[in-house]
Amino acid sequence: MLASHGEPCLAMLALLLLLLLPEPSLLAKGIRVQEYLYFQVLSPVDIRYIFTTTPAKDFGGVFNQRYDQIHLVPADPPEACGELANGAFIQGQIALVERGGCSFLSKTRIIQEHGGHAVIITDNASENDSFYVEMIQDNSGRTADIPALFLLGRDGFMIQRSLEQHGLPWAVISIPVNVSSIPTFELRQPPWTFWVRCFRTRKSAESDPERSETLVVWKLTESHILYGLK
Repeated sequence: MLASHGEPCLAMLALLLLLLLPEPSLLAKGIRVQEYLYFQVLSPVDIRYIFTTTPAKDFGGVFNQRYDQIHLVPADPPEACGELANGAFIQGQIALVERGGCSFLSKTRIIQEHGGHAVIITDNASENDSFYVEMIQDNSGRTADIPALFLLGRDGFMIQRSLEQHGLPWAVISIPVNVSSIPTFELRQPPWTFWVRCFRTRKSAESDPERSETLVVWKLTESHILYGLK
């Protein structure tokens, strides 16, 4: 949906938030909305979509550069709680890991020890298309330096399924992606996710009195944050 002015867009957003956000009682239990980090699958082409992740809350690093093309390699075994059979393929790439078996921090450290640039941990509930787990420390006193991101189970399942169907050992992705810089006609989101895309106007930062348009993108699934160690 596209609005040419800020006010209709914000009004639309406010209405949708009322419909989609959790009840105040849920918010009081520690569920909250969080900023997202995006990546785009380039190959396989049948899942050439922009996917949404949430960074770990209190461990892991940040992306200091953008990777235009890098492999997203499913870990073997998927939970990545110990030695990896395909660790050589993860070195210098990004690992896709399943939730479960050990803490999020343990998984991140395993990928880091195998030379991975980052880890994307997908929920092991393949039907989960809305609830993000906020990954937190496991109180072991350990640390990790690479970025750790949480991916919805539905998204992870669809990526894995596509790789299996094509007989591919990894996907090719671009990460991180600035969705506000992508033209509307090129912004492809997974069809199972509902987004709102609109424009708001603001004064130009330069001396030019002309008003300029700034893109604002909201991802409006019923997306909530739940705290978790693993």
